[in-house]
Amino acid sequence: MGNLKLKGKDILKLGYPNNQSVNIALEVMKRNFATKNIHHVKATLKEILQNPQYFEKDLTFGQIAESLLSSKKTEKRMMNAQRASYEIFGTDISEEAKNQLYTGLKLPIALQGALMPDAHSGYGLPIGGVLAVENAVIPYGVGMDIGCRMSLSILDVPISYLEGAKDKFEKALVEHTKFGMSEIHKSHIDHEIFERDTFDLIPILKRLKGKAIKQMGSSGGGNHFVEFGEVEITEVDPQVGLPIGKYLGILSHSGSRGLGAEIAQYYSRMATDQCPLPKEAQNFAWLDLNSHLGLEYWTAMNLAGDYASACHYDIHRRLVKAVGGRVKARIENHHNFAWKEIHDGREMIVHRKGATPAHENELGMIPGSMTAKGFIVRGKGNPQSLQSASHGAGRAFSRGECRTRFTQSDIKKELKLKNVTLIGGNAEEAPMAYKNIHEVMNAQSELVDILGTFQPRIVRMDK
Repeated sequence: MGNLKLKGKDILKLGYPNNQSVNIALEVMKRNFATKNIHHVKATLKEILQNPQYFEKDLTFGQIAESLLSSKKTEKRMMNAQRASYEIFGTDISEEAKNQLYTGLKLPIALQGALMPDAHSGYGLPIGGVLAVENAVIPYGVGMDIGCRMSLSILDVPISYLEGAKDKFEKALVEHTKFGMSEIHKSHIDHEIFERDTFDLIPILKRLKGKAIKQMGSSGGGNHFVEFGEVEITEVDPQVGLPIGKYLGILSHSGSRGLGAEIAQYYSRMATDQCPLPKEAQNFAWLDLNSHLGLEYWTAMNLAGDYASACHYDIHRRLVKAVGGRVKARIENHHNFAWKEIHDGREMIVHRKGATPAHENELGMIPGSMTAKGFIVRGKGNPQSLQSASHGAGRAFSRGECRTRFTQSDIKKELKLKNVTLIGGNAEEAPMAYKNIHEVMNAQSELVDILGTFQPRIVRMDK
């Protein structure tokens, strides 16, 4: 935490009450002022103690002010006996995933929930889980990869180029996409997101800014990908603005990289400290949106979401520059996020962990696997799913099962059969690891309309 020689007894001597406010003050000051003179730090703490109401909304000192103004003890939260209302779409969903949702539905803040047809178990809220709560945000309900998203660019390049100039497209993916923990681009664009004062107002963001700049335009490991493929528009939509036909497309799936992961870890720990829950519900610990920490996380989450979008923009910009052509249409939608929305006439905080927003007329992209078609969709605004849809096909087998079940030879056979070229990738993301996308789409016909498809042809993933 730096070299600030500040101790709890120093803070008590300033007149702070002997409660949680001392620990909070100690942590905040060490986090923010590690290199500052101790007299300056003590003077600041004295000022906050004298007038905590002036600092209540301050992003740096608000947590200290809040602890001084509130004398509430941290009490264990009780779960409700009854679940909030919910709906499950699809039949191929494990009992473990269902039980995770059922636990979330018993939270005292829970209002409504849903499971998408691609659902499988995760931490706390399952992947494919949707949970609406009252005036609170659950960091684990958002997930580790905040603002992870699908982004599709449709180009004015003839589809025949994918075969005719295949080497050029492969080379573009090898040279202009970066994956995993160690790969970064040599040069970086000056994106407006790094000018935002949010990076300076919240300590953890200040610390992560350098990493975010370094990782701009790169993709994560695991199931993240960038691919060239064939787009087929099967229904005209004014938002897409393209006639029925085939087009060349770029599809990417990635999130907010190290920035989002560290925000998630930090605030999940904070939520667990602030909100003790029974053992089976610990990963549902929440932050009240009226609290300083809740406001801080909400601000950081939104920045991470915007950063994830900026990364996709940069990925697509680099590839279009390398292969030529112009973007005729762009479709992007995110998951692993929380939104303030009105449902049944009341404001709710809707968490979609591995689930896509599908409000009426909202466009989205739901991928299949590295060999299966994905679907361009338009939301129907179904209230039973909290206006949500699946974010993909969903896993049929866990990563561990895939390592023992599928060989490289199995994957190569499937790739050859579907005429797909893979750069990188591993058994954990084998095409056979995923549910049948057509069955998943059939299970959510009440949630989305299909406007077209995307067939992967050249796929790049982490090694």
